[in-house]
Amino acid sequence: MDIVSRMLIDFVRDESHNAGFTKAVLGLSGGVDSAVSAFLAARALGPENVLAVMMPYTTSSPESLADAQLVISVLGIRTETIDITPMVDPYLSKHDVTDKVRKGNVMARMRMIVLYDHSVRDNALVIGTSNKTETMLGYGTLFGDMACALNPLGDLYKTQVWDLARALSVPEKLIVKKPTADLWQGQTDEEELGFEYKDADRLLFSMIDERRTDAELLVRGFDASFINHVRTLVRRNQFKRRPPLIAKISYRTVNVDFRYVRDWGV
Repeated sequence: MDIVSRMLIDFVRDESHNAGFTKAVLGLSGGVDSAVSAFLAARALGPENVLAVMMPYTTSSPESLADAQLVISVLGIRTETIDITPMVDPYLSKHDVTDKVRKGNVMARMRMIVLYDHSVRDNALVIGTSNKTETMLGYGTLFGDMACALNPLGDLYKTQVWDLARALSVPEKLIVKKPTADLWQGQTDEEELGFEYKDADRLLFSMIDERRTDAELLVRGFDASFINHVRTLVRRNQFKRRPPLIAKISYRTVNVDFRYVRDWGV
């Protein structure tokens, strides 16, 4: 993981500088993903150039805030705490939003509004915290926690993020805690998904990275219903993994023909 950490630190530094930025802002939740992103950003740009924003809601766990503060203390990065409750509750109340998923999406998107506003204020890039497992399964909010300018974790499965966290000396408490988006009391990722990350990662690596067929996956010992369920999630959430589709009318359409750095002379 030393090689991976160096690659990702260089990625954050180089891509930030290439875009004309020297500062970064990210949401720090108290979970291992945002902690790893914070560690990478601090080493790439310097702790004085990284702002970690904690954005609790009224139902957020005090433990999450304490764990986020632990990362801040270790890294010495700048921090702000913004309670999103006064921003979220009026909308939820006015539109009678009681569904947990809808409420969670509103919270996630409100947090991204805060981060992007701070990025403009500080002339900083928003650093992402979504890992490859979440991205492949669609376990994230489009234009919410999945939004960012740079994502150093997007090609690492959750189990690989845990390994990288240890290589970076992220506090062990954050690595061993149950993963949670902390969107409502008692919520955990694996309970909501219905399976453990380690099992999903084993299957996803064979299915996505090695391009194994269902027949080959069965031979490898994966359960048929699990294969079907995960493959369905991957297919169903493809829309979350690509830019908005643009109807092609002209000769050079953005994100269809005009999408490589060479197109604008880089």
